[in-house]
Amino acid sequence: MSDARTPAQIEADIVRRREQLAVTLDEIGIRVHPKTIIGDAKAKVASSVDQTAGRAFAAVQRCADDVKARFTHEDGSPRLERVVPVALAVVGVVGLLALSSRKGKG
Repeated sequence: MSDARTPAQIEADIVRRREQLAVTLDEIGIRVHPKTIIGDAKAKVASSVDQTAGRAFAAVQRCADDVKARFTHEDGSPRLERVVPVALAVVGVVGLLALSSRKGKG
């Protein structure tokens, strides 16, 4: 058995390899095209922002749930022993701000 190929087989092999090379070069051209690079970069940034926003939302949600749990019972009713002191403190701060604003004007 010999490895000798006919000229037609060699030409067919050359044509096939040229076609493969052309496809490869087209793919490389698409990958390095500025629009493709920019599009890939935008997609990565968008993905990163989405992940960061998702983590931030989850953290805020946990914090809100923790605060809610401190001021309400499991059935959703308010824990007056915790709500009343906070409400009084808020009223006091607002009152002090109102007084200091009146002193500044007069």
